[in-house]
Amino acid sequence: MAGEILGVIGTGRMGGPMAGRLIDAGYSLVVYDTQADAVQPLVKRGAQLAKSPADVASRADIVLVSLPTPDIVKAVTLGQDGISSGNRAKIVIDLSTSGPGAAKLVAEGLKAKGMTLVDAPVSGGIKGAVNGTLAVMVSCPQATYDTVQPILKNFGKLFYTGDKPGVAQTAKLANNLMAAAALVITSEAVAMGVKGGVNAKVLIDIINASSGRNSASEDKFPRAVLPGTFDFGFATGLSYKDVRLCVDEAEAMGVPMVCGAVVRQMLAITNAKYGASSDFTSIAKVLEEWAGVKMRG
Repeated sequence: MAGEILGVIGTGRMGGPMAGRLIDAGYSLVVYDTQADAVQPLVKRGAQLAKSPADVASRADIVLVSLPTPDIVKAVTLGQDGISSGNRAKIVIDLSTSGPGAAKLVAEGLKAKGMTLVDAPVSGGIKGAVNGTLAVMVSCPQATYDTVQPILKNFGKLFYTGDKPGVAQTAKLANNLMAAAALVITSEAVAMGVKGGVNAKVLIDIINASSGRNSASEDKFPRAVLPGTFDFGFATGLSYKDVRLCVDEAEAMGVPMVCGAVVRQMLAITNAKYGASSDFTSIAKVLEEWAGVKMRG
C-alpha cells in the first residue's frame, strides 16, 4: 500500500463505494461532498471531513473526484475554492464522465498550478464500484500512471489509453453510447416480440442464446425490465448527458453519428417523460407505452 493521503470529492452512488474500497485497502482519506449525508458513512470509518475542495487538496497528496457533470468537474477543479487553490496535492484523478473537451480544459488549468490530471472515467455501475470490478480507462503521462496504478487497481481492471488528456474520456463516451443503444434497440425488439405473442422472458432467453445478445438483454432486462422494477442504478439524466457529449464530440471531429443521434433522441424523450432522476431502463417503459404492451416475465 502506498503511504499517500488520498482525497475524495464526490462520495455519492459511485464515489462512495470507491472511497470505501480505498479505506478497505488501508488508505487514509480526506473526503468532501456538498451532501453531508454522503460523507457520513466514510467519516464513521475514519475518513477526515474537509470543508471544501481546496481544503481537500491542501490535506491530501492525491485527489480523486467522482462528479456528475462536466460543469461541476470544472467548478470543483478550477473554480473558486477549488482543487487548484490547494497547496499540497500534485495529482488529480477524475473518475467522472466529463468528456474530452472538459478533460483538456481541466488538464491545462491544473498544469498552470503545478498539478497533473489523470483522466480516468469508469464503467460498470454501482455494482462494479462496490465489488471492484469496474473498467477504468486512463490517460495521463506514463510516470503519473505508474504512480496511480496501485490506487486505481482497487476499483477494477485498468486500460491505459495514452498520455493525452481526454483520450480516456473518448473511450468512455463510445462505451456509454453503445450501452444506451443496446437498451434502445432491445426495448424495441422485445416490444415487437411481445406484441406478436412471444413471452418477454422467453424472447430474452432466445436473444441471449443467439447473435442478438448484448449488455441490455444479458443484464439490464433480467434485472430491471422483466421484473418491472426499473432500478438498474443509472440515472436517465446521466445517460442522456453522456450520449449528448458523445454525439457532440463525434460531430466536432467530423464523425457522423446517425444511430447515435437516434439514441440521444430516445433519451431526450425518456428524460422529458420520466425525469432526469429516473432509471435509464425507463427507456423500455417508453416503448411499452408506444406499443401498448408490458415486457414482463
